Amino acid sequence: MSHIRTRTAVSPLHRSASVPPCPSVDGLVQILQPENPVYCLRPAAVTEAARDFQAAFPGDVLYAVKCNAEPTILRAIAAGGITHFDCASDAEVRLLRSMFAELHFMHPVKSRSAIRAAWHDFGVRDFVLDTADELWKILAETGEGARGLVVRLALPKGSAAYDLSGKFGAEPAVAAELLRAARPHAARLGISFHVGSQCMDPAAWTRAMKMAADVIIMSGVAVDIVDVGGGFPVLYPGSQPPPLAAFMAAIREGAAALPRGIKLWAEPGRALVASGASVVVQVQQRRGNALYVNDGVYGALSDAGAPGFRFPHRLIRAGSSRPGAAPQELVLFGPTCDSADVMKGPWTLPGDIGEGDWIEIGQLGAYGTALRTAFNGFDRALVTEVADAPLLVSPQNVTNAPRAA
Repeated sequence: MSHIRTRTAVSPLHRSASVPPCPSVDGLVQILQPENPVYCLRPAAVTEAARDFQAAFPGDVLYAVKCNAEPTILRAIAAGGITHFDCASDAEVRLLRSMFAELHFMHPVKSRSAIRAAWHDFGVRDFVLDTADELWKILAETGEGARGLVVRLALPKGSAAYDLSGKFGAEPAVAAELLRAARPHAARLGISFHVGSQCMDPAAWTRAMKMAADVIIMSGVAVDIVDVGGGFPVLYPGSQPPPLAAFMAAIREGAAALPRGIKLWAEPGRALVASGASVVVQVQQRRGNALYVNDGVYGALSDAGAPGFRFPHRLIRAGSSRPGAAPQELVLFGPTCDSADVMKGPWTLPGDIGEGDWIEIGQLGAYGTALRTAFNGFDRALVTEVADAPLLVSPQNVTNAPRAA
């Protein structure tokens, strides 16, 4: 099993040589009997999702690197035809520059040293801002040259699972002033927004694009780009989003309100990579309806904690097969000493699950590895590629039936 590598939360990411994937998660578990969490990457699923999104979106697609920065995933994104990357930090710029060329610094608040390095050392030419202070900072640190400047527009609070309206963005009148101030210094000028993560309402994009159109008109200057952000949702248990085509139709409707000749950008993350990874955790103890497992909210399962996301999951039994018990709704506790390390689910699993059994949890390609920490020292995990199909929904039969590749 030389293609399996150990990953700790605080280790730098290294590009690894191409290795053959494991045929299946079940086979991997039976061979390894792992006592640490195992991240099972499915780059083929990511490539397919990237290809589908790129084909559907009427403009340039920038992958939001924060969602999952594993090199295997980044290469899978590029294999799907997406070669622009939305970076939010100096570290992301450095990582991506070693692999790809088309980088965009899309965080509205950046340190001066990060701006300088991005511009002078790594050739980044596009920068987002939402204040006059940030505009002057960018201009001071980049000096002369052709640059792209993108003004982030604040949106009203919406209904997305993660509302992003409170931290960044300029109010419409301020955004119009920033567009006017940036125009003389911009080789290309844009306006961006973000409707919130896991947004189930396609019309949110139409409304935001109408706001952007109003701001452009208010500014009185030519704008080259409208960046519709990310937030495109994926399937989770209890959360059935509309099809991708509905979001693209809403974006095309919104584009009709824009001045002619404007180019569209998008910054998807979750929609491209959610299906690209699962994590296998092991049960270390059972107490009533609670399972104590070896990963939790400080690891891959942050979204299963306070945010309350539910994920598809299935049992992988330890040892010899035994008759499946009736399903039971259970709670998971992570390995740390923090009592907030709880994932209420509910997690529906056979009622006889116990110590030594494993649970595969799917749809964790988005933010699973990205949010992992080293809290309490529980930072060790295995990372490998698998060739079987992504776990997108919890099996109706909760016994340990292997899935077809």
